[in-house]
Amino acid sequence: MSYPVKRIQTGMNNPILRNISEEIQEITQDLIVFCHKLIVQMYQNKGVGLAAPQVGENIRVIATSQREKKKTKDRFLGETIMINPKIIEKSKEIILWEEACISLPNSTGMVKRHHGITVEFLDLKGKKQTKKYKEFNAVIIQHEIDHLDGILFMDKAIKIAEKKKSKKV
Repeated sequence: MSYPVKRIQTGMNNPILRNISEEIQEITQDLIVFCHKLIVQMYQNKGVGLAAPQVGENIRVIATSQREKKKTKDRFLGETIMINPKIIEKSKEIILWEEACISLPNSTGMVKRHHGITVEFLDLKGKKQTKKYKEFNAVIIQHEIDHLDGILFMDKAIKIAEKKKSKKV
């Protein structure tokens, strides 16, 4: 099966973004090429993560970019392709993170996410991986896995009531 990379899918009501994606049954050369294009498209759109539905394919594949923050330095650790990712463990600790999305341009929102997660997935060689992620990297992966389940970050964004300024008389 061929997986052409299409334009970025946008909009809260886009049916491709709202579908639950299908599991990958076989890792083919076409899938590997698609995954590499997914990484390229993630960077071309200045993203830190991209899910297959965002480029028009309802398959369970995500690309993420990991970082490590040490004091004032932000160190790039590389990209990860996750095929059929599943969160198998979640920390009890919850963090609040400001999120944005390539598929919802000009939108941001505060979202509650698990501080740490353990993810099970297949790599491009079909080898099962189990890895732990925390903070920023955990947020990215949770955001991208939501895309595979037809969930957009704005569905989870916290509504923060604006404080009305009282007028002095």
